[in-house]
Amino acid sequence: MIILGVILLIAGFVFGIPILWTIGIVVLIIGVVLLLLGSMGRAVGGRRHYY
Repeated sequence: MIILGVILLIAGFVFGIPILWTIGIVVLIIGVVLLLLGSMGRAVGGRRHYY
């Protein structure tokens, strides 16, 4: 999700599409939160590790 967020941010910046920029920020934040929860040992969505 982090990689997808970065790709959307770059695409939104290059093509000048603000909705891609916004979606990229949201996806990037969700990816970082899930990564932090998974690295702390909490099960996220029934999974021990979130990749």
